[in-house]
Amino acid sequence: MATWPTGVEEHAVFRALFAASPDGLMLVDGSGRICLANPTVSQLLGYANEELVGAPVEMLVPDAIRPRHAAYRQAYGSAPRARPMGGTATELVARRRDGSEVMVEIALSPLQPLGLPYTMASIRSVAEYPRVRQALQRARYSEHLAQLGRIAVDALDPQEVLQQAPVIAAQALEVELAIVFLLDPGRSTLRVAGGVGLLAEEGLGAVVPNRPDTPPGFVLTEGRPVIVEDYGRETRFAVPATYRREGLVSALSVPLSDRGRPVGALAVRSRQAKRFGDAELRFLESVANLLGTCLQRAQTEEALHHSQRLEAVGQLTGGIAHDFNNLLTVIQGNLQVLADLPAVTDDGFAPQLVAAATRASRRGAELTGKLLAFSRRQMLQPASVDVAAMMRSLADMLRRTLDQRIRIRIEVAPDCPDVQADPAQLESALLNIAINARDAMPEGGELVFEAAPLGAVPPELRRELEEDGAPPDPDGPARYVRIAVTDNGVGMPEDVKERAFEPFFTTKQAGRGTGLGLSTVYGFARQSRGALAIDSTPGRGTTLTLILPRPPDAPEGALDGDAVVETVPAGLRVLLVEDDAEVRAVARRFLTDLRCRVVACASGEEALRHLREVADRVDGGEGGERPQLLVSDIALGAGMRGTELAGAVQQAWPDIAVLLVSGFSAELLGSGPEAALGWELLPKPYDRTALARAIAKVLSR
Repeated sequence: MATWPTGVEEHAVFRALFAASPDGLMLVDGSGRICLANPTVSQLLGYANEELVGAPVEMLVPDAIRPRHAAYRQAYGSAPRARPMGGTATELVARRRDGSEVMVEIALSPLQPLGLPYTMASIRSVAEYPRVRQALQRARYSEHLAQLGRIAVDALDPQEVLQQAPVIAAQALEVELAIVFLLDPGRSTLRVAGGVGLLAEEGLGAVVPNRPDTPPGFVLTEGRPVIVEDYGRETRFAVPATYRREGLVSALSVPLSDRGRPVGALAVRSRQAKRFGDAELRFLESVANLLGTCLQRAQTEEALHHSQRLEAVGQLTGGIAHDFNNLLTVIQGNLQVLADLPAVTDDGFAPQLVAAATRASRRGAELTGKLLAFSRRQMLQPASVDVAAMMRSLADMLRRTLDQRIRIRIEVAPDCPDVQADPAQLESALLNIAINARDAMPEGGELVFEAAPLGAVPPELRRELEEDGAPPDPDGPARYVRIAVTDNGVGMPEDVKERAFEPFFTTKQAGRGTGLGLSTVYGFARQSRGALAIDSTPGRGTTLTLILPRPPDAPEGALDGDAVVETVPAGLRVLLVEDDAEVRAVARRFLTDLRCRVVACASGEEALRHLREVADRVDGGEGGERPQLLVSDIALGAGMRGTELAGAVQQAWPDIAVLLVSGFSAELLGSGPEAALGWELLPKPYDRTALARAIAKVLSR
């Protein structure tokens, strides 16, 4: 210890009091040099005693105010006075040896009146006061929360927030380890998604079972924060041996939620016992809430991006399909007219060329149908579908395209009837199911397609079927067909099975699926007055079962094919409205071949003018006959739409039947108040027989 100042050495009691004081004490001479310092000053400011003695007091002043401090000290020396702690309204800060700063209170006691050329400075850390300590703690927590909030707002990738949240939590709580667990899609395991100070067994990507006997699984089971005061006395769950081996003693864990549904856990751990209290709990809950909100936002944005992409693709494909269907109508129509010409029928080779071109145009029509189905802008066109033939055709295609290690088997009951469904949509549904089955069998396996008549309606499906039509007789035979697709893949746990039909829900890796496959199949089944069921067991495979209705009994005397032509009355007066000149020419030729009297217009406005002129002639007694049937395309260029024209015609002349034609979408029928009238729709491309059948159906109403 340094030499005691002159005149004080003999006072050992004062020396002991000086050394034992809980406040930092220093003696400073008139030149501003430290003559003596007690151990409390050394501990508070981080200096050894010998470093303080003889050093200028400005060494303990922050750099920002050091130039002004000498003037303050000289002014005080000229008029020394006692200044107790808390006597200043300004915040005082001392500079520690490592360059950090600490808020302090300083009391000055001049010893000059006692005949000693010194001033005694008493220094006390403000942080030692409980209220101040709590305020500083809250301020530190708020600052770290604000930092995480800025990251959450600015970050485009949620992974950045997952990486930064545990770092910020560890810094704010001054702990050694922080970790984020997220539930995997199957909800049976938790994956380490971010952390700092991680143990080797819990590195990024490590998987922990979601069970009550694991630390994060226990938090999710409880659904509330969990504090561990001492791992050595923990009995609520199994403590991994590595925790004790690494010296971890206490922990605090809080669940992560997304719209009230647990999705993971955030945990911090310390090597000190009883390290966490209410303040730490509130802070970590705030971090968890912020992190959960960020994850929820990321999932919502991802779903929105999926929806926007699908909508954009849907609009594009729908528009392309509309224009392409107009072209196909012209091609198919002219091919049909060409096929009837004597020059073609009398030629030995020409009919084969026409037939080949017709088949190609039909394949083009099937392609546009698939585009519209993808965009969900196609009205279902139910027809009688041979399930066995479709399955065999689909199996042939899948054998060429799927993994060669997947065996495909077809089992169709001998008495299996047709189903009433849209053929293209049914094929798409089965293809979606097959693709999901392939992904569930990465090492290969067996894929079985089955079809059989359904005896009685299963009770679990009866409610769904009753919602879509007349209640089936529970005691009588059901008029349904069961189509099942079974794989022996990895299967689904119960929680995944419950959400399998939800839009955008997927267990596949990012970029490998939209989560719309099974939800689309479910929608198709319900729209077809059927149902979809799922049966799956982890490790044993999955069976998806489509329940679809049989075709209705054909009424007696029902006509098919060219016989329908006879139901179109000869001389039927038809007003044809079509903006495409070539399509208009084809349609006019078809109507003429059906022995109709045709007036053709290029727009809805032109058609209305014609109808008013006819009405004026009839009312004026000048003769004339109103059309009996309006055949109009829906999309009529820049003018009024076909639905608007049909509405105006029905209001003014309700005895005129209406047949609408479209190459685009049933949604055009479903927009606007006129949709409730329920007009018949003939999809493009169409041939003469399809047009005749549609006219006969409209006239029979």
